[in-house]
Amino acid sequence: MISLANSLFFLILTLLCCQTCIINIPSVAAITSLKPGDKLNHSQVLDSEGGKFKLGFFSIPQTNKTYLGIWYAGDRRERKVWIANPNTPILNNSVLLTIDGTLKITSGGKTIVNIAPPLLTGSLVARLQDSGNFVVQDETRNTTLWQSFDYPTNCLLPGMKLGYNLTTKQNWTLTSWLSFSVPASGAFTLSLEVFENAFQLVIRRRGKVYWTSGAWNNQGFPFLPLFHDSATIYQYNLNLVSDKDGMFLQFDATEGSFPSLALNSDGDILGGYRFTYTLFKDFCYGYESEDGCVSTQLPECRKDGDKFEQKTGDFIHTSSITTEFYDNASISIVDCMQKCWEDCSCVGFTTASGNGTGCRIWNGNGDLRVYESGNAMQRYVLVSPKSSKGKTWIWIVISVAIFIALLISGFICYIIMRRRKLQDEKRKEEAYIRELTAVDSFNTANLKEEDGREVQDLKIFSFGFILEATNNFSSEKMLGEGGFGPAYKGKFLDGREVAVKRLSRTSGQGLVEFKNELILIAKVQHTNLVRVLGCCIHGDEKMLIYEFMPNKSLNFFLFGLLPFQIKKTSIILIILVQAWELWKEGRALELKDPALEDLCDTEQLLRVIHVGLLCVQEGAANRPTMSDVISMLGNGSMSLPIAKQPAFFTGRDEAESYSSTINTQECSVNDCSITAVEAR
Repeated sequence: MISLANSLFFLILTLLCCQTCIINIPSVAAITSLKPGDKLNHSQVLDSEGGKFKLGFFSIPQTNKTYLGIWYAGDRRERKVWIANPNTPILNNSVLLTIDGTLKITSGGKTIVNIAPPLLTGSLVARLQDSGNFVVQDETRNTTLWQSFDYPTNCLLPGMKLGYNLTTKQNWTLTSWLSFSVPASGAFTLSLEVFENAFQLVIRRRGKVYWTSGAWNNQGFPFLPLFHDSATIYQYNLNLVSDKDGMFLQFDATEGSFPSLALNSDGDILGGYRFTYTLFKDFCYGYESEDGCVSTQLPECRKDGDKFEQKTGDFIHTSSITTEFYDNASISIVDCMQKCWEDCSCVGFTTASGNGTGCRIWNGNGDLRVYESGNAMQRYVLVSPKSSKGKTWIWIVISVAIFIALLISGFICYIIMRRRKLQDEKRKEEAYIRELTAVDSFNTANLKEEDGREVQDLKIFSFGFILEATNNFSSEKMLGEGGFGPAYKGKFLDGREVAVKRLSRTSGQGLVEFKNELILIAKVQHTNLVRVLGCCIHGDEKMLIYEFMPNKSLNFFLFGLLPFQIKKTSIILIILVQAWELWKEGRALELKDPALEDLCDTEQLLRVIHVGLLCVQEGAANRPTMSDVISMLGNGSMSLPIAKQPAFFTGRDEAESYSSTINTQECSVNDCSITAVEAR
């Protein structure tokens, strides 16, 4: 028992001693900077100041080539966000990173890659910042002499710039890897450009525009959904700066999410946590223009909908199938796709090597199928949208049916609306007629004026009756046209000839004015005045029906004897110019016919002349209505407004010129009877 207890005591004491030894083992300090004389070998890493990033040498298993790169410290897969020598790989592990007048990679004592240009000697130090920026600084002057952010590879980190500076000639552009395992410059570049008069992100494939992000709108780009999805955890805030020196784009993101934007070898943009968020997928084939893909001229043998799909299997071997190899280390999977797309006999392709470079292309004729097998490789196979033809026809039929249904519905709606409009017009017409027929002048009982002459009954004529009488308002029936509309000659079924004054819809004359004019003309009966027979109302149209004057009108006797070359407006009332000039000079009484002698009242004559000038003022709004004219003429004590210059006023000289012309020209007679509708 004592021996067992001693053994247990000895064991416990031993464990305690060992634990103390482990705790007291000194740890190896992390390397956070390099100074002249320091060296970083293949097994060492340079940590950023806060431990967020690491820099070191790494080898790619598929190629056994060595590179110097930077990666997030927390990324288990150590995906590289920057590579110092993407196009100059090192074939062994005996490499060193040194800083001695410049930042360089050496192997076997020889310089393999100069990462930075020759720098000024002094107190140089190389550090990896917590932003992921690898910098060379002059500690004495506290200045940065070189930084990796100015030479991006395929990845953009927060704080990095994408764009250009015209002053320093600096250009910040992302370049894709050649393949998933070859960091050499690939087929795609991502840059910020002024494209189609707008700031856009542009992906080029071998120099040609392949994809665009859409115009910058102060919040982001339309075809980068990563920056518009509020539900995603990858919240990137973009900032675009533009000035006289150039322009650049930057972004920032929440901490702990490994933020980045990477341009991969397929021309896709990856972003988010550990590069797992794809911003757009698949190839751009040239026939699509959505999601940022740029349309291009398709080969004659390709059509919309053709694309390549990844399938695991083998082509059925027939004599028509041939295989071509392009064992070229500088050709990527995208180059293979382009070769197959432009070759009308190509039906599929894959890479020729395990590192994703080179091409293997299958050519053939006929309907090729792919069958699944456990040992078959994955390849891209051309797929045409043949299986969707039936569905296409179904959609065409559905679309045509919907179009016809919409057309019928629209026609029915038109008929209903048209019927309602006609009903409204009919109700309005009936209301007009009821209001007109309520006037005494439309009653059957004859009215007597003071002189004993009867006032004729006014009649309301139907629109169809007027259409038939005027031959549908034929231009041959037009008698003339005044300020409120044209006049037509018509003939009733009983042989009577009439003149139809068709008021213009834009005349501004409403029902009240129309009714007043109609009743006024009906009441003012005179042997030398034309008689009004009635009216016609159709919708918004209003027409006055007069008796036709076979012996021509006063208009004819005033102007019918004048030469054909003299314009009617030139003759007007000439007389109007003389009247206005005499009125202005206070000599209006000279307009009095000497034959009247002392038979007329002087004040009444001057009042008639004054009212006449008011009726021919240039502005229609200034002219009095007919009811006002009657009041002005009938009430001598009523004050009259000052008359303004008449319309069509030409001046005394022009009037005298036309007057002399009348006396020297021959006359011609126009047999056309004109019903002139004078403006009020």
